[in-house]
Amino acid sequence: MKLRVLTFIWFVLAAPFAIAAGQVITSQYDNMRTGATLNEKTLTPQNVNAKQFGKLGAFKVDGAVYAQPLFVPAVQIPGKGKHDVLFVATEHDSVYAFDAERPNDAPLWHTSFLDSNRGVTTLSTRDVACPFIQPEVGITSTPVIDLNTGTLYVLARTKISHSIGNNEYFQHLHALAISTGAEKFGGSKLISASFPGKGDDSANGQVPFNAQRENPRASLLLVNNVVYLTWASSCDVNPYHGWVMAYDAGTLAQKAALNVTPDGNEGGIWASDTGPGADASGNVYIPTGNGTFNAASGGRDYGDSVIKLALEGSSLVVRDYFTPFDQEKLSNADADLGSSGPLLLPDQPGPHRHLLVQPTKGASIYVIDRDAMGKFHADADAIVQHLTMPGGGYGAMSYWNGHIFFACEADRLRDYAVVNGELKLNSYTSTKFDNPGATPTVSANGTKDPIVWAISTKTWNGPDQPAVLYAYDATKLGEPIYSSEQNSARDRASNGTRFVIPIVVNGRVYFSVRGEVEVYGLLNSSVPHP
Repeated sequence: MKLRVLTFIWFVLAAPFAIAAGQVITSQYDNMRTGATLNEKTLTPQNVNAKQFGKLGAFKVDGAVYAQPLFVPAVQIPGKGKHDVLFVATEHDSVYAFDAERPNDAPLWHTSFLDSNRGVTTLSTRDVACPFIQPEVGITSTPVIDLNTGTLYVLARTKISHSIGNNEYFQHLHALAISTGAEKFGGSKLISASFPGKGDDSANGQVPFNAQRENPRASLLLVNNVVYLTWASSCDVNPYHGWVMAYDAGTLAQKAALNVTPDGNEGGIWASDTGPGADASGNVYIPTGNGTFNAASGGRDYGDSVIKLALEGSSLVVRDYFTPFDQEKLSNADADLGSSGPLLLPDQPGPHRHLLVQPTKGASIYVIDRDAMGKFHADADAIVQHLTMPGGGYGAMSYWNGHIFFACEADRLRDYAVVNGELKLNSYTSTKFDNPGATPTVSANGTKDPIVWAISTKTWNGPDQPAVLYAYDATKLGEPIYSSEQNSARDRASNGTRFVIPIVVNGRVYFSVRGEVEVYGLLNSSVPHP
């Protein structure tokens, strides 16, 4: 009876953030970043196996795909009728709209932000002084969609090269019509900002936003008609800071900008390509990476912290924060607190009703009360719980029905039961995931037929290799019920990128790789095969 009551309470309280059936309009399904869909009625632990389930095809694109695909059903495309649409953004600065059920067809529309006539190109690995995204850097962050206005927001990087003089580097926020790919609201908005500060790159008491150095990786967030963007670095190439900017979703006017280390440096916001979270009141939760921290002594620098932000007028205000007692040690060891995105749990019983769970590169999991985050204490952390993992955490956790799933680097996918506001290890898989581990996705029909999906991706310094899709029965982790290598001749995926997040919608599984997006499903489905 208690389980049924708690499940009912969760459905009610999560409703404002839950995505309707057959929609994926933001990273990890919702603004709480639960990484779960409760509307999957086709795929079950009984039919996801190598005999009945496999690769159905791929959506070919013009570059590597790091951004998570998005999905909107029944979009009216001018001259082409209604389609269930899969949206894909690439490092070649393209956005595609595909019929999600026809992976081998041409796109419904394709928009490019490049312009050969004006010399507008993507950035190279040399431009960013970092080889992690190759061979070009364009769109990395997962876009976000506003269904009320039919708008897809995407952050793109471009440059103009000059034979004499310095190259020019740009970042633009674009608002595209989901039906045509056309620019809305008078065209894109150039990203520009400065913030009062004394950092090494300050000039006349202002720290400028550096479009070449600042690297957007974390996904976009849409809250209360405001689009939030965040930045970190490329390979820790200084100078850089963690930046947060807020833009009006209807006009693209900048509403506020915040530098989280204005009097120091670093503090990047990257979260292994997952996204910042938001609660019912519109508070935004952002984890930061290594960098200067002095907030406990009256300063404004928040390196290696989880900060709770609110938009107040033209300012982003830090309402609360958590910083580990050994922050300086973590920063010196490159053990980012912000290597993963936050998971906001639905309301819990007991004294800590509003929890946030944060894995870190330093092999920790912090369970934080969102109403009293603990700030900084020199001797011990004032939080709900602190656990350790066998390796560093990259990506984000997923939540379903009182259980949290995650795979840190070089470890198994683990199931933690949430009991009285604390995490307790329940079970784990036979499979180990190399660096960076895996950001899992859960598909279920409410509380029935849960499957945990995870992708084995490219390791940070290893050779290119095929991504591998795994599926597990969420009620009894152990051996996979399916792997794309079980019948590799039929199901093998293309070479993986990093930090890949699968999405499950309407009986299909989609995930990003190099040069395409893969689609898997039941082999007797209506998807045309290659």
